Amino acid sequence: MAELGTVAARAGSVPLLEVEEVGKSFPGVRALRDMRLELRAGEVLALVGENGAGKSTLMKLLSGIYAADTGFFLLDGEPVTIAGPKHATELGISIIHQEFNLVPHLTVAQNIFIGREPRVLRMFLDERKLVRDARELIERLDLPLDPNAVVGGLTVANQQMVEIAKALSYEPRVLIMDEPTAALNDAEVATLHELIRRFVRPETGVIYISHRMEEIKRIADRVMVIRDGEYVDTVDVTATSTAEIIAKMVGRTIADSAGPQGVRGDREIVLDVVGLSTKAAGSTTTQLKDVSFDLQEGEILGIAGLMGAGRTETARAIVGADPLGAGTILLRGRPVRIAHPADAVRHGIGYLSEDRKRYGLLLDSDVKANVTLGSLRDKFSAFGFVNDRAARTKAGEYVGALRIKTPSVDQTTKFLSGGNQQKVVIAKWLVRDCDILIFDEPTRGIDVGAKEEIYALLNELAEQGKSIIMISSELPEVLRMSHRVVVMSEGRVTRILTAAEATQERIMHYATLRPDENVEDAVELGLDPAETGAAEEVGNA
Repeated sequence: MAELGTVAARAGSVPLLEVEEVGKSFPGVRALRDMRLELRAGEVLALVGENGAGKSTLMKLLSGIYAADTGFFLLDGEPVTIAGPKHATELGISIIHQEFNLVPHLTVAQNIFIGREPRVLRMFLDERKLVRDARELIERLDLPLDPNAVVGGLTVANQQMVEIAKALSYEPRVLIMDEPTAALNDAEVATLHELIRRFVRPETGVIYISHRMEEIKRIADRVMVIRDGEYVDTVDVTATSTAEIIAKMVGRTIADSAGPQGVRGDREIVLDVVGLSTKAAGSTTTQLKDVSFDLQEGEILGIAGLMGAGRTETARAIVGADPLGAGTILLRGRPVRIAHPADAVRHGIGYLSEDRKRYGLLLDSDVKANVTLGSLRDKFSAFGFVNDRAARTKAGEYVGALRIKTPSVDQTTKFLSGGNQQKVVIAKWLVRDCDILIFDEPTRGIDVGAKEEIYALLNELAEQGKSIIMISSELPEVLRMSHRVVVMSEGRVTRILTAAEATQERIMHYATLRPDENVEDAVELGLDPAETGAAEEVGNA
């Protein structure tokens, strides 16, 4: 149990928030049935379940975005009807959504108090008071934010902090956090958890949705499990193992199967990246500098590094999403020019972006259209006509193979859970049958059961001879899945490690190297300077 320094609810006391017999359906889908929840005052209640289990739907009911079809809600033991988002905040319920709800061209202060701006004579915006109130809130929460900064220019992590400040500005009693750490590094997660500990008091509580079991063990008091839209169980964190929680989530035991081991051997090099350099659009700032590595047939090549290291920029440069300043890309030894993502697709390179909603999906189109989109012209059309039957059959095959939870291939993609949307993007590139697949954060926002399915799929693709570049912020995932690991720091490759060489400590060492650091840093870590080659690599960089 997390050491929150708060007074948990005594046995028999009235819960802060209760949900009883709640049901919610959408066209063709029953999202929730007889759902129940109990949040005690003074606790962090973790809510877990597979993608599509109904977590986000339940939270949208609590925050007034949806109205329940059946059931009822109680606050402090009194029945309430949540009439809308504004009413929810008036009742003391605030939510931090998984998807940001910010206005990019406005400042931090304007986003925090949007719709509640202080005014003079009820007409004129009091900009000074707005900034002053925002600064006082930010300082009280100890967040690294400038109230005058434009939100669109902030990092994803700092945008998350703006969402948190906005939610807490309502002085809520119930704070709902939906995947709040998805975009945060370890230090930022620690800051967030400290903020939660300070927020939780005898009269407040937190509902914390996360797929990260290690976080739940650190921050939560109890864990509520739901599966397929139904309540399963609520257990104490200290009395229940992670394996038991996962088994309740997925209804089966998850085997922690090993990923690829060792070097693939002398396989053909299918992709060779030599000296890639790029600059940010409209800027002289270097994003990548002299990035070089190769990818073998049947290999899973991990790319690791801290936020801003250049991992995503490398992927985008390879597929032509960002223009190259310098460098060469070779496919099976032959130089190719990739100036646009369509060129990459023609060369057999598929790219799953970390921002699936912006770059990977047509959210208002159905599952069938998204799965077959990348192959529509080549495989599912002739003489200007689409073979709908063939497209439907193929989409159905991959919906089944990837266990995509959808009532049919005709379901609009935006109505799927985040994890199932991710699977739709993967299905698109599998249908295209690309030889090289670049997966940027392929398991972000995906539950543990679905992660195992993705891991098994990546291994199977590698065994079939597909070559995979996998970018991930989760070091255990990189170590588990990669034959080799490319480590990046500040837009440069600082080391390429084999599976046998790679450890979390070594990856973090090379991920934090700067051009002015030297071989002594490797000695302090207990690494062999001759083995690491740190001095030579930093010098070459």
